[in-house]
Amino acid sequence: MQTQHTKRIECGTDEAGRGCLAGPVTAAAVILPPSYSHTLLNDSKKLTAKQRNQLREEIVCDASAFAIAHVFPERIDEINILNASIEAMHLAIEQLTIKPEYILVDGNRFHSFQNIPHTCMIKGDGRFLNIAAASVLAKTERDRFMKQLHEEFPEYGWDTNKGYPTKKHRIGIHKIGPSKWHRKSFTLLSTQTEIDF
Repeated sequence: MQTQHTKRIECGTDEAGRGCLAGPVTAAAVILPPSYSHTLLNDSKKLTAKQRNQLREEIVCDASAFAIAHVFPERIDEINILNASIEAMHLAIEQLTIKPEYILVDGNRFHSFQNIPHTCMIKGDGRFLNIAAASVLAKTERDRFMKQLHEEFPEYGWDTNKGYPTKKHRIGIHKIGPSKWHRKSFTLLSTQTEIDF
């Protein structure tokens, strides 16, 4: 895997939680040293929770700069999940202590940020270490957030499903209704009879 796409000061950015029914969409932006390498670092979805948490600590120590940002359900409902994902990336990039000269984005959609050139990379989190690092930070930060919310809302099983549309999560919505953390613009309960209550 390459460290980055260009020889400029480049940040990788990625988001987590786009397909969830509840909680924020979370993005991270990471600038790595140009010579950075890591044998384990990969797309966060291909790592175990233990590996992600180990990598999080290393990335925080090793990165030249990093930042993480949340966009919450009310805003997601207002501007839609795609725009909210991009907004979270913008917020993370804006917080970097080093201004990037280039932005490498996981996925295929992005809005220009402060006229800094960017490239979208499909499956970029499996191709570039700076995006993979952003992927790990976004995922671990969002997982921590959802585990905290679980303490207040245990009925939805957010400690294990993190807000994704699992059977347990949907049973919780069916029994007690949506919480203030649910995305009201999403289909919270399937119209199909896939859940046997």
